[in-house]
Amino acid sequence: MNATRLPRALGLDLGSKRIGVAVSAGTVATPIDTVHRSGDRPREHREIADLVHEWEAEIVVVGLPYNMDGSVGPMAKKCEAEAKALGDTLDVPVVLYDERLTTVSAERSLMEQNMNAEARRKVVDQLAAAVMLQAWLDSESASTEHADG
Repeated sequence: MNATRLPRALGLDLGSKRIGVAVSAGTVATPIDTVHRSGDRPREHREIADLVHEWEAEIVVVGLPYNMDGSVGPMAKKCEAEAKALGDTLDVPVVLYDERLTTVSAERSLMEQNMNAEARRKVVDQLAAAVMLQAWLDSESASTEHADG
């Protein structure tokens, strides 16, 4: 059996104030950066494009915040629109992945580490991006194994 290599991926958690960024080079997602929202969307997208280039990402995975019932709410619609704009800007594919509860999970993990609120705020978006990207990697790995098997 020949295991298919997962692409090097950049994961994005699109927030209204910050964009959490994670990267994977194989099967593990690692939080790497936060892009702060400035109101200048083209600049923010250039910053992401620079990260794609720096980390040699082959795909960008954008977290899609569905409502808990699976429906698409206003924030998910904004994320879909921004992902499409990123897809028009970047020279790698941009895909959407369900990110329900990733920020909650990231926040809980940081609280368990006894991090204070200010320290958590600095890294929670990166960690949420890593949680979402890890879930995407796991699902891609599982579907690849089924395809190979």
